Amino acid sequence: MESQNQSNHLKKGSFFSLERKQFTRSVIVIGGGFAGISAARALHDASIQVVLLESRDRLGGRVYTDYSFGFPVDMGASWLHGVCKENPLASLISRMGLPLYRTSGDNSVLYDHDLESYALYDTEGNQVPQELVTKVGIVFEDILKESEKVRDEFRDDMSIMQAFAIVLERRPDLRQEGLAHKVLQWYLCRMEGWFAADADTISLKCWDQEELLSGGHGLMVRGYLPVINTLAKGLHIRLGHSVTKIVRRNYGVKVMVEDGKTFAADAVVIAVPLGVLKAKRIEFEPRLPDWKEEAIAELGVGTENKIALHFGSVFWPNVEFLGVVAPTSYGCSYFLNLHKATGHPVLVYMPAGRLAHDIDKMSDEAAANFAFLQLKKILPDASEPIQHLVSHWGTDVNSLGSYSYDTVGKPHDLYERLRIPVDNMFFAGEATSASYPGTVHGAFSTGQMAAEECRMRVLERYGELDIFNSVMAKETHVPIQISRL
Repeated sequence: MESQNQSNHLKKGSFFSLERKQFTRSVIVIGGGFAGISAARALHDASIQVVLLESRDRLGGRVYTDYSFGFPVDMGASWLHGVCKENPLASLISRMGLPLYRTSGDNSVLYDHDLESYALYDTEGNQVPQELVTKVGIVFEDILKESEKVRDEFRDDMSIMQAFAIVLERRPDLRQEGLAHKVLQWYLCRMEGWFAADADTISLKCWDQEELLSGGHGLMVRGYLPVINTLAKGLHIRLGHSVTKIVRRNYGVKVMVEDGKTFAADAVVIAVPLGVLKAKRIEFEPRLPDWKEEAIAELGVGTENKIALHFGSVFWPNVEFLGVVAPTSYGCSYFLNLHKATGHPVLVYMPAGRLAHDIDKMSDEAAANFAFLQLKKILPDASEPIQHLVSHWGTDVNSLGSYSYDTVGKPHDLYERLRIPVDNMFFAGEATSASYPGTVHGAFSTGQMAAEECRMRVLERYGELDIFNSVMAKETHVPIQISRL
């Protein structure tokens, strides 16, 4: 299995230490998720001496392919959002020959699966007629269109939930009753899943500011681990190295880890999750500027977990999503059917927002039982799972959340503020991507961007910067740095 065959270069302490005093053109990358690996790969390929420090005993961060069932199951990110040449990850995945299972065409964030791929049930196990599912889906889109008018009308921001209430007050024809109301709540539940947050915390003004690439959404059939291993090949990586402090000086940076080791370099790329920055698990000396701290504090970080249930055989319909409709979005839920995409008899329960936080507090066994009880509501004859896997992204100290989102009253440019370097410290990760927040390709692209900015800074220090033979030749886009924040 791939998870057992990672090269020796991933073993703890299996290569040189950056504690040597004489070094030129050196960078430390903190965080072994997609952004960190992307940055380290780019710096390494540009002949910069680089070491990557990762707190976990594995690479990937919030991208985690588990092989406990005997086949790959992604317990973190699992989709490529935007299967097109404009997606910076698409070409890499294509060159590797990795298959994707397309779950939708060019739809909005509302539908990462086509409408006809849903099988919804009420809590008594009665299936919702497909024509009602489709009809209410159209109503939900109409409510969002009306919400745009509310956004234009009100100067101050409000939550998606508040906007919906105003729309339904003004447009009684869009209100739904009985079963249709429960289906409408299920669509709201799915929207909350996209942001990993509850609708009463999601910004009306900013919820649709991300750039949606064409090509629809593609599920990674073999998981993301092959991509991670390919990017990590040949890199100097230290696992189990949790960074506690970063000291920056004009001449370079020093990075301290929990066991007391100190690493030194010309610059550092910080690619840790937003939740870790919020929790101040890393001390900065001197402290970060006010504008940077505000960006960290004000950006939202949501939680979506996965509970994978492995069964002995398939007993559910051949659709991509099984859903439970209820009077509130909190009471709704949904299962991803991996059998349709991968051929393996696995259903993945995917709670988000407050429900995910509540389940985060449960043991793996209790969480799996909770998910199975939800399944029994819609399929009373469901057989017991033979195995289960449970993620706890909200309580995992190395993530403290799943991905970022725009909160009420806060500007979308917080992502860009989080990305902007501070002296010789460069920032990367999905929460630094104003165009693609919350996505793997957003993390990947910001890693590339941070690496190029960092490379230019390091070469500038040594008087080796040649923009005509490097940046312009590669047509690398490096945003202009601004100081008015």
